[in-house]
Amino acid sequence: MSASANTVPINLLDLDRKGLQAFFAGLGEKPFRATQVMKWIYQEGVVDFEQMTNLSKSLRVYLQEHCVIRTPQIVVEQLATDGTCKWAMQTHCGNRVETVFIPEERRATLCVSSQVGCALACSFCSTAQQGFNRNLSTAEIIGQLFLAQQRLGSERRITNVVMMGMGEPLLNFDNVVAAMNLMMDDFAYGLSKRRVTVSTSGVVPAMNRLNEVCDVSMAVSLHAPFDELRDQLVPINQKYPLGELMDACRAYAQNGPRKHITFEYVMLHGVNDSLQHAKALIKLLKTVPSKVNLIPFNPFPQSQYRCSSMNDILAFRDLLHNAGIVTTVRKTRGEDIDAACGQLVGQVQDKSRRHLKLPVAKAESHVL
Repeated sequence: MSASANTVPINLLDLDRKGLQAFFAGLGEKPFRATQVMKWIYQEGVVDFEQMTNLSKSLRVYLQEHCVIRTPQIVVEQLATDGTCKWAMQTHCGNRVETVFIPEERRATLCVSSQVGCALACSFCSTAQQGFNRNLSTAEIIGQLFLAQQRLGSERRITNVVMMGMGEPLLNFDNVVAAMNLMMDDFAYGLSKRRVTVSTSGVVPAMNRLNEVCDVSMAVSLHAPFDELRDQLVPINQKYPLGELMDACRAYAQNGPRKHITFEYVMLHGVNDSLQHAKALIKLLKTVPSKVNLIPFNPFPQSQYRCSSMNDILAFRDLLHNAGIVTTVRKTRGEDIDAACGQLVGQVQDKSRRHLKLPVAKAESHVL
């Protein structure tokens, strides 16, 4: 076993099983060392190499000298009246991201961030107001799950993970995929591929690439049935318009674990919530196996949008439902601690300045 010339310690949380196997092979160790270490970290919560007693003494000494198991640090914890918990986690560089735990009777969901801020500048999202700093590492992504499970203890296991926190996951492709691999690995958290969901605003090339390398459920932040309106709400639509996005969705649904795509649709009063919009959405999704989540808009400071009335939301839902599209209205969780959808802000040293150019969408008239 030879010492590495690299003086920067290797964070083992940055490596999924394949990465760990390659790491140990480079040390002349057998591949099963990777699964041993994974079980110690993710299933036993052990971060002290000396306590990994089924490793040889020499290997433990090497790991102690050349490796670390380092996560972000929880610096703020907030508990909502509905039981939702939000953690602000600080990274090594001083930025903070937010992670949300949503308890329900039959599931326990963790909403995980993938970037410090977000560069996509969706006009209705509080995270977009913060700008963008950098991608999170694999360790910083899986570390959110590690810390949340530690905080909750063995009596409450996290059953679902959604990559719907701060950031666009598919713009941090390799690190997000490695983290999701760990979430689903039987020697780590062992979550079903149906219980790990990646949310995207529609990065079409990355959606196609994901379809080839990782089998997880997919949610698409849609929010508009017309290109003109979506260009304003979700600016990446200008690069990958709805026609391309729907093609990618159809292809993914053919191989995805749920055989459908979940479409997220935030309800904005007077912008995208009319029955005309609902009819256009039905037409758009006609050939895509779909489930639609209608999301009441969650306000944040300086926002110029208002939430649609519940009557309008229910009328929108009923029209989709009568057309054969499974449609639900998402229950707002954690709103009193700014933990609801679109409210996560963290603490971001913006490098993009995209937040200075956020558009405000206006309702448009379309003839169907």
